Amino acid sequence: MKNFKYIVLYTIALSVMMSSCKKSFLDQQPKSGQISAEEEAAEAKKDPSLLKARISGLYTTMITVNSGGTSGDDDFGQKGYDIYSDMLSTDMALGALNYGWYGGLARFTWTKDNTSNADYGPFRYYYRIIFGANTVIDVMGGNDAVLPNADFKHYMGQAKAMRAYAYFYLANLYSQKGYGTGSEKMLPIYTSSKDLNMPLSTSAQVYAQMEKDLNDAITLLGDYTRDNKNQIDLQVAKGLLAYVYAARGTNDDLAKVITLTDDVLAKYPLTTQSQAVAQLVGGKVTNPESGFNNVATPSWIWGADLTLANNLDLVSWWGQVDIYTYSYAWAGDPKFIDDELYGAIHADDIRKQQFVDNPDYGGLIPTGKFFDPARVEGGQRNVVTDYIYMRADEMLLLNAEAKSRLSKDDDARKELIKLLAIRLTDYSYANTLSGSALREEIYLQSRIELWGEGKTYLAMKRNKHSVTLGNNHLFFNGQTYTYDAPDLTFPLPSAEILYNPNLNK
Repeated sequence: MKNFKYIVLYTIALSVMMSSCKKSFLDQQPKSGQISAEEEAAEAKKDPSLLKARISGLYTTMITVNSGGTSGDDDFGQKGYDIYSDMLSTDMALGALNYGWYGGLARFTWTKDNTSNADYGPFRYYYRIIFGANTVIDVMGGNDAVLPNADFKHYMGQAKAMRAYAYFYLANLYSQKGYGTGSEKMLPIYTSSKDLNMPLSTSAQVYAQMEKDLNDAITLLGDYTRDNKNQIDLQVAKGLLAYVYAARGTNDDLAKVITLTDDVLAKYPLTTQSQAVAQLVGGKVTNPESGFNNVATPSWIWGADLTLANNLDLVSWWGQVDIYTYSYAWAGDPKFIDDELYGAIHADDIRKQQFVDNPDYGGLIPTGKFFDPARVEGGQRNVVTDYIYMRADEMLLLNAEAKSRLSKDDDARKELIKLLAIRLTDYSYANTLSGSALREEIYLQSRIELWGEGKTYLAMKRNKHSVTLGNNHLFFNGQTYTYDAPDLTFPLPSAEILYNPNLNK
C-alpha cells in the first residue's frame, strides 16, 4: 500500500456542522438586506436575468463543497453522493481506512445511525436543491403560474426538473423498498418555499409529484437551447423521467421508459471504444478523448464543466477517486472495483482495461477509466477535470432493461448488443439470452459500464436485486444483502424528526 504519510490532507477527523432548529433550507422569512419573493417577482419581470442567476445557483449547488451542511471531505454535492451510492451498491470497495472517509459506509454503520453526519448530509443537500427550486417557482408565481414569455417557461422547466431530480435521489437513498406498493410513507413533499414541517407522503404521492414536475419540464423546455451541458434541457428531463418510470416499474411506466430513452438516444451517440478506455504507449495516453474527464464528450448528456473558477481541489470526486489527482485515493485510501464484478468482465472486453491491479495501491484501481489527462500520480491540485451526471449508454441500458422487463426479449437483446459490439470482441453469447438470464445480463452490463458513475445503486433498487460483497472489501466479504436491507438505505435523520414533529404522524 502506498504510504499515506507522503502528504497531509486537511483533517482526519470528521467534523460536524449540524443544523440549528431553524433550518436554512426551509426558512421562509427574508433576512436583512434581502427582498421578498413578491418583490423579486416584480423585479424579475423587468429583468429575467435575475431568474437565470437563481437557476445557475441550483447547478452550482451540485458541485459545491459542504452543500450537505457538514465540513467533511466527503461532502461536495452530487458526485459526493454518487460515491455513497456506489459503495452502498457494493460495486465500489474502499481500499483502506487511513483517513477515515467512508469507513462508516464500508461498515454499514452510517446507514444504521440516524444521528450521523453522513445520514444527514444527503438529506440536507437534496432538500436545499428543492428549496432553491421552489424559490424560483414561487418568484414566477407558483406551480400553476401563467408564464409571460419563453425565458420564464425555460426557467420554470429547469426548476421543476431540478426539484424532481432531488426527490428521485431522496426516494432511493431514504426508502428501503423504493416505490414498493405505493402506500409506504416515504418523504415530506415541499412544493413552495413557504411550506414548513410537511408530513410524510406516500411513495405513490412522491412519484406522482416527480412525474408531474418532469412532464411539465418536458413541455416547458421543448424549444429551449442551453448554453452548456450543466443545464437541464429537454433530453435531460426525458432521461430523468425515464429513471422515475423505471423505478416505479408498472408495465405502462416501462413502455414510457422505452419511448423516452429512444428519444434521447436519437440525439446522443454511445461512448466509443476509444473514449471508454485509455490506450497507453510508453505510459502516455494516445487517445486524449478517454478518461471520462471532459463534458464535451459527445455521449455526455448532462455534466459539469469544471474550471479553476470553481475552486475545487482535494474535496471533490476526483480528490476521492483519482490517483492522478492530489487525492485520498493517491495518498492511502484507494477505491477499488469489487473483485467479483471485475472477474465477471469478459477477457476480451475493453472495460477490463479500465482497471489495473496495482500492488502499490493494493488492489483494482480505475486508472484506465477515470484520470486527469497528465497522469502524474498526485499531480492535479486544482480540479478542472469535469463531472459526469448522465450519458447515452445508461439510456441504452435502461431501454434494454425496460424491454426485458416487458418480456420483449428480441428487442432487449438488440439494444444490449449495440453496446456489447463496442465493448467486446466476441459477444455472440448474448444472442441466446432470454427471460431472467437476459435481465441478469443487462443488470450486470449496467454495473460494468457505469462503475463509478453513481448509477448501479439505482439499478439495484429498481431491479430489487441482492448484492454480494467480493473478497476485496474491508468488511463483510462474501455476505449477501437484499436490496431492501437496512444496511443499504439511510434512515430519516434524527435532526429532521426532532425539528419536524409531523414526520412521526
